[in-house]
Amino acid sequence: MTTDLEALGQAIKRAQYRNHRTMDAALRDAGVTLVQWDALRAIDRTPGASGHDLATATFQSDQSFGTLATRLVERGLIERSAGRGRRIEHALTDAGRAALAEGQDVAARVLQDLFAPLDEGQRDELMQLLGVLTAGERGATTSAG
Repeated sequence: MTTDLEALGQAIKRAQYRNHRTMDAALRDAGVTLVQWDALRAIDRTPGASGHDLATATFQSDQSFGTLATRLVERGLIERSAGRGRRIEHALTDAGRAALAEGQDVAARVLQDLFAPLDEGQRDELMQLLGVLTAGERGATTSAG
């Protein structure tokens, strides 16, 4: 039997869409969107990272991340500072750390529910298979949402 690769691709897309939609709705209670929370998470994981590095880590263009970072600065969730050369570095504020922590609590509950149909062995197998598909991609396993 030959696997319908188009159907497989659609199934992956449906699972990701469900994950994104569910996480975004739940994170609203923490006062952030999934995109904002993902940016806070990336900044926390890579202190002093450039906008380009953070854009790559969050699957955005440099311009999109710059716009997002400006909104996060305006909300008091992050700070930007001059780095070496033209590099702009990003750091969480206390409010940003609080939003990140609240979002992590929300995400833990949501992800537990989303992956509940799979037992631990199936989750591990899925993670390994997705790792094979994304091997060599920068940041392949860093984004849960």
